[in-house]
Amino acid sequence: MKKPDTQRDAMRLLCLVALLGLALLHHQRHQCHGLLLPLTNTLSSLHGDSNGTARAVLPVHHLLRSSSLRSAARHRARRGLHHRRRQLSLPLTPGSDYTLSLSVGPASAAAPVSLFLDTGSDLVWFPCAPFTCMLCEGKPTPGGTHSSPPLPPPPDSHRVPCASPLCSAAHSSAPTSDLCAAAGCPLDDIETGSCAASASRPHPCPPLYYAYGDGSLVAHLRRGRVGLAASLAVENFTFACAHTALGEPVGVAGFGRGPLSLPAQLSPSLSGRFSYCLVSHSFRPDRLLRPSPLILGRIPDDDAETGGGFVYTPLLHNPKHPYFYSVALEAVTVGATRIPANPSLGRVDRAGNGGMVVDSGTTFTMLPGETHALVAGAFARAMDAAGFARAERAEAETGLAPCYRYAATDSGVPPLALHFRGNATVALPRRNYFMGFESEAGGGGGVGCLMLMNGGDDGDDDDDGPAGTLGNFQQQGFEVVYDVDAGRVGFARRRCTDLWDSLSRR
Repeated sequence: MKKPDTQRDAMRLLCLVALLGLALLHHQRHQCHGLLLPLTNTLSSLHGDSNGTARAVLPVHHLLRSSSLRSAARHRARRGLHHRRRQLSLPLTPGSDYTLSLSVGPASAAAPVSLFLDTGSDLVWFPCAPFTCMLCEGKPTPGGTHSSPPLPPPPDSHRVPCASPLCSAAHSSAPTSDLCAAAGCPLDDIETGSCAASASRPHPCPPLYYAYGDGSLVAHLRRGRVGLAASLAVENFTFACAHTALGEPVGVAGFGRGPLSLPAQLSPSLSGRFSYCLVSHSFRPDRLLRPSPLILGRIPDDDAETGGGFVYTPLLHNPKHPYFYSVALEAVTVGATRIPANPSLGRVDRAGNGGMVVDSGTTFTMLPGETHALVAGAFARAMDAAGFARAERAEAETGLAPCYRYAATDSGVPPLALHFRGNATVALPRRNYFMGFESEAGGGGGVGCLMLMNGGDDGDDDDDGPAGTLGNFQQQGFEVVYDVDAGRVGFARRRCTDLWDSLSRR
């Protein structure tokens, strides 16, 4: 009989303990640092395609004009939410939006999809063949002219039943009895709650209709495998397959606070908080050499290596539109002048009106008319005192105001800071609120414009919804953390390319 080798058994035990320790360490590091994913700005598609072929870059004033129009349309759509069942952001302008790549379908045949990141909506959807997109000619896509056509619904996915709470959530909390009736479920099954019980006669969730600023879509709610990275996939992820759209050929990854959003469908270690750091670009593709980091499961206060330094403002509860990340803007400082914000920016009433939405899908920050007039007036007085000449033609060219003759070597532009509730002051870098560029109006030359926009009149009875929007252009160069678990949003000044390099090396 062979005697046991106690030394060998001891070594095996030590190896097992070491492996368990490494696994625990990896888990702890994952808990601290989260899951890193790359965000791509659509402006980079104007610089060249995947084959290295250069494309003609649109003039900056054209990008500014289209971005300002889109920002205004998106804000107006939100201000009229009481006229719609739902609002969904669908950005259209190259250079103003960020895309996230996912994979859908079984692991052996997963297909990539690129979606716009949007913290202002709570649904993940993408085009599925057969797909018809009306008025989509010339609209940008993440891959440019080499984008792949939509694929059929993933073969491993299935329709969500009409009795599912997720179906109700997708239909703005409509009763499941109404949805099952629309799906053709017999009355006796509706009354007994058995519409989803019969495998031979399933009653799927009715098609979804979404209307937004300048388009719409019809989609079916499905469940299937969605991969976020090579090491992470969710097997029963709920998404929408769109077969018809108006004005938008690209899907959206909703990161809002609803149950259908992408973060809400992840494990608890990843779903409670996320952050991103948008690389500053000034509408120049050559500045986008590295992606913007998106970090799921971010715990920034436990991670001194990436800088810390967050200031936090509490989230406001919005009973009407709970998927918004609404915060309270209390004041704006221009130079030495502190301008109190309109009271509507500091509260959300029971009808869901007021507050400022932190939004990745809107380019420029929108302020109520009165507040914008005070900010623009203080800015104009400071610029006039510094000797800058007004460039009114550039204002017509871009849709931004006020604009001035400006060169990069000029000094005298007043500093600007946003003051949020909780003593959270966010001092914006100059390029985030006053960007210089070459104008083609009035004989050309360098100009610069205030990059905060007028969001409309205050107190208009025909308007409701959010009073203001914090756009992604003003968020550039900051790590913005959405800490849902703690009910707050945080801001920290960062070099986003350095943050990407630091996290991607782990």
